[in-house]
Amino acid sequence: MSAILSIEKLNQFYGESHTLWDVSLSIEPGECMVVMGRNGVGKTTLLRSIMGSLASSGKIELAGKRLDGTATETRATSGIGFVPQGREVFSQLTIEENLRTATWANPELRKKGFEHLFAYFPVLKTMLKRRGGDLSGGQQQQLAIARALALDPKLLILDEPTEGIQPNIVAEIGEIIQRLQKEQGLTVLLVEQKLPFARKLGQRFCILERGRVAATGPMDGLNDQIVEQFLKV
Repeated sequence: MSAILSIEKLNQFYGESHTLWDVSLSIEPGECMVVMGRNGVGKTTLLRSIMGSLASSGKIELAGKRLDGTATETRATSGIGFVPQGREVFSQLTIEENLRTATWANPELRKKGFEHLFAYFPVLKTMLKRRGGDLSGGQQQQLAIARALALDPKLLILDEPTEGIQPNIVAEIGEIIQRLQKEQGLTVLLVEQKLPFARKLGQRFCILERGRVAATGPMDGLNDQIVEQFLKV
């Protein structure tokens, strides 16, 4: 079975600074890969390069289709749901309006509605008319994930979804992601700092160090030596 996401020799520059160096990785259908590393090693840069919001060189394929060189909008409509760090919900729009922004360009998705999302995020259904800015951090994160899922993506990309969220909501979000994998066969690329959350969700890991892939493998291969070398602050 071919990879959902395949990246080969991805390089990215900020001006004169070389931030990603020949990064290669692939994610199989239905699996969760966790990208880890200390602050400033290039994790968010990698995600934004995949989405096309940062210029990069190298080969990026989604389900066998080349994405490198295409616009961010093209990548989103090709089947990537992206939840950025900090969530970026529209604070002045209601939950319902936030969800509609994801489907405005696709009549088929607009017609589908959001009931299938409320099966995973029932709290959003009870608060449809509440503005995004009035939600708690955990509720905003659930809205951001639901909005990404409204695109019916092949791949869900999450950038530190547990950041600044209370533990019970973190656990709930983890359970929702696992349900989506089991019930929908969703493929997930997750950037995460919290090791217990990463171990719980991930089937494979990829550790970045100074913009390069330093270690990768099945999650049960993430041993104490690797954690000490690349993740301990």
